[in-house]
Amino acid sequence: MKKSFFKFLAKVNKAVLPSYSKKRLDLSKASKLQLAIIGWRYYVTTQALG
Repeated sequence: MKKSFFKFLAKVNKAVLPSYSKKRLDLSKASKLQLAIIGWRYYVTTQALG
């Protein structure tokens, strides 16, 4: 149940949240909000895969 929830959430994140890797964002120049979004996407992805 948990894994399927995170897989669904990962699909929602992909559709809604911006992809900073495609925009070539420099992490040292990222704002706090951008870092929070990157961290959230990382957390959801690892939970969906693990």
